[in-house]
Amino acid sequence: MPKVSEEYFENKKRFIVESTYNVCLRKPVGMVTMMDVIEETGLSQGGIYRFYKNLDEILSDMITGMRADYNFVDSLEALDPEMSFEETAYMICDILAQIMEEHLLDIQKINFDLTVLAINEPERAKAIIAGTKGRGNFEYMASIMMPKLARAAQENKLKPADKPENLLKYISAAYTGIEMNCILSACYGNGMVNVDCKPKEMFNVLAKTIILLFGGQIES
Repeated sequence: MPKVSEEYFENKKRFIVESTYNVCLRKPVGMVTMMDVIEETGLSQGGIYRFYKNLDEILSDMITGMRADYNFVDSLEALDPEMSFEETAYMICDILAQIMEEHLLDIQKINFDLTVLAINEPERAKAIIAGTKGRGNFEYMASIMMPKLARAAQENKLKPADKPENLLKYISAAYTGIEMNCILSACYGNGMVNVDCKPKEMFNVLAKTIILLFGGQIES
């Protein structure tokens, strides 16, 4: 077999990942099989395994690509470091809402499916995430918010309603709830009964909730 160039190898892997992404837009990620990928690409089974050992390796590369496409780190880096904790909370939630609106039918849908996969197959999901590259958006967001929380606490400007780690768990759950209902409504037509979940409205409420939970002040 003739030796192929690195460029050819990377292009073929990119094609396989993009094909898998297209399958994941149509099916829940946890139900996608290697046969689905083979049929989508038109490659033989041997052709696929020449580039990837298994489906989860492909999913790891797919998530790495999604991180690049679903990137709001640049927006976070542009935030004024002198903004107050309250202003930062509003701005971050506004960024989250805008990104969610733009990607409800694609990346957000797949992220939701990955959450379901993590619930049903935690070890598999852990292995998939371990194979991804780059820093996630939320890890970077935490690196911005935590110093602000610490500084505000030292200056006695905030009086958290509970331990910060418990509040962060709650905020994570609240975000997941917003994500789930917006995605269910947009992708599956099955959101909360009689409730029209709009990301901008939901994240504005989340920003106020975060501020109040940490003892900050909101505009009346």
